[in-house]
Amino acid sequence: MKLWDCFSTALRALFRNKLRSVLTMLGILIGVAAVISVLSLGRAQEAQVEEAFATLGANLIYVMPREAGVGGMVGEATLTVGDAEAIARHAPPEWGVAPTAQTYAQVTAGRERLNSLIAGVTPEAEWVDNYAVALGGFITEPDYRARSRVAVLGSEVAETLFGQMDPTGQSIRIDGRQFQIIGVLESRGTGFGVEDLRVYVPLSTFYTTLAASQVGSRGNTVDMISVQVVSSDELESAEQEITAILRDVHGIREGENDDFRVISVESVARQVTQVMGIIQLILAGIAGISLLVGGIGIMNIMLVSVTERIREIGLRKAVGAKRRDILIQFLIEAATVGLGGGALGVGLGWIIVKIMSVIATNAGFPFAATLPGNAVALAVSVAIFIGLISGLYPAIRAARLDPIESLRHE
Repeated sequence: MKLWDCFSTALRALFRNKLRSVLTMLGILIGVAAVISVLSLGRAQEAQVEEAFATLGANLIYVMPREAGVGGMVGEATLTVGDAEAIARHAPPEWGVAPTAQTYAQVTAGRERLNSLIAGVTPEAEWVDNYAVALGGFITEPDYRARSRVAVLGSEVAETLFGQMDPTGQSIRIDGRQFQIIGVLESRGTGFGVEDLRVYVPLSTFYTTLAASQVGSRGNTVDMISVQVVSSDELESAEQEITAILRDVHGIREGENDDFRVISVESVARQVTQVMGIIQLILAGIAGISLLVGGIGIMNIMLVSVTERIREIGLRKAVGAKRRDILIQFLIEAATVGLGGGALGVGLGWIIVKIMSVIATNAGFPFAATLPGNAVALAVSVAIFIGLISGLYPAIRAARLDPIESLRHE
């Protein structure tokens, strides 16, 4: 019996019981749609994370107090401007060093006001932290030395306070103190958008006007020190050198724990990618349970089909059909159910991804809906494989039926 004849016979058998065939496909359909959705959304999230880390720079190192969390202080401050100066003094001249101190304050522009994160930075922060200026300029060395009351706004802060107008040259009040806006930064996007919500002022001005309490016994405390090395190949040795410099400055003896943390953007990106990969595997595994349930459904229906078609099987054997012909016929029928469920599942999965993309875009977290070709191939292949495995036992049972007993079956 030719393969095409087996396939057409399988289609006729499925169309004779349309509702039953559709319900049998449902488990495979849901499983494939879930797998496609998980893999597609995971791929979109990976692309966003890669883009976000790319904006930070692959050769960037952060030094933070041991108790600090990402984006600011949690415990007692252990880093100072002097630590940043020590790193800059002992490190290669090609490195860039930029300390940052932060506090929350109320920012007012006319009738608009908001509570924003105020970041005190040095002029080097523009290129060390890869800030891109959209309007105006960044804090300059004269601004820093003169402790000028100037400010650079993150994109979200600028839009909230001034809408679509150019705010450069306008005035704002930070905790009641007047500052002149000299620039607006480009948006960092949804990945690391905390920069979009900040107001940047000279670090010297920050200590004298906004955060006098951050002047400690060891000097002006900072929440983070950014260090940019020449290339990502130097990251490991740079981390070791920074650690040695700070241990010496802090007087930490051998065997004692550091009171600071040194982490690179590359290592953080690697850890985030690993975590996301594990989460995707877990979600894909959960989605795969639906495929298993769908396979059980196919096996059940194929057994019912064998029972219903015993006389047909006996007649085919009586006119010369071999065991392998019956076996192939039922295997192809089971594989067709898997293929149909897989194809419909891919379509449903793509619709789910598109809907999620629209919802996320409307919520302010846009991402591009993608349908990875390898995910489609994997999902459809697994669906067909499950159909074949699920139909194997019913097909063997059908092939072993005695033709004489089959013809006698009522």
